[in-house]
Amino acid sequence: MTTVALPQADAPPAVGPRRRGLPVVSLAIIALFVLVALLAPLLSPSDPYEQSLRLRFRPPVWEERGAWAHPLGTDRLGRDLLARIVWGSRVSLAVGALAVLLAGSLGAGVGLVAGYYGGRVDATLMRVTDATLSFPVILLALILAVTVGPSFTNVVIAIAVILWARYARVVRGQVLALMTLDFIAQARIAGAGAWRIITRHLLPNTLNTLVVLMTLQVGYVIILEASLSFLGAGIPPPTPAWGSMIAEGREFVTSAWWVSFFPGLAILLVVLAFNVLGDWLRDTLDPKLRQL
Repeated sequence: MTTVALPQADAPPAVGPRRRGLPVVSLAIIALFVLVALLAPLLSPSDPYEQSLRLRFRPPVWEERGAWAHPLGTDRLGRDLLARIVWGSRVSLAVGALAVLLAGSLGAGVGLVAGYYGGRVDATLMRVTDATLSFPVILLALILAVTVGPSFTNVVIAIAVILWARYARVVRGQVLALMTLDFIAQARIAGAGAWRIITRHLLPNTLNTLVVLMTLQVGYVIILEASLSFLGAGIPPPTPAWGSMIAEGREFVTSAWWVSFFPGLAILLVVLAFNVLGDWLRDTLDPKLRQL
């Protein structure tokens, strides 16, 4: 009896790790807004503070009463909306970058110290961190901003005081895992002190997570600053700020929709771009999260 060998199906090709493509659109949006913020004096079509009641509530250029002198229209005081959005990008991006850097530096330092020393030091620092995390973010930021007074510097400090706890908790968790590895024990046997172990061994191994978290937090800070400005506790007028521009136009949404729409659109684009970039960095820098 002869046996007939059945043809074997081709084995599926091995599938290796597949990385997400570079978020070109998000990077382009971020680069565009950063360029606009840096070159605001050159790109602004007019003075963002110049008022003209005769030109108040002029619609965008594509509507009936629109004009190229004010492509996106004017607000209730006749100020050019495009010029104020251009200058407002400076405020939003500067607040986002400075607050994230300040909060990230403070939180990373607390997390590194707490994770390395452990014991009472860890317990004390983490109880302060938990207490900070337990407060509603907007309420605490509002209280701090109102207490110290609305200004650019105070808004940055108020937001950093709130956000540092998130970095501290994440970094501390990573440090606790690193402290169980052999290279830390070898560094101690070799006579390395606490400062050298923290700066040469622990900090570099937490930078990837720290960079991803900071990138994701930029968009969150921009929304937080806009919320404070919307509530009157952020950047004081007449400084152009996207949140305060939305607040100025909320009473005229039905008759002058562009006053609130275009600053809101700017916030949407920037925050979405930073979030997509943060997701890409997370998948790229953390092998465990790479899509297969």
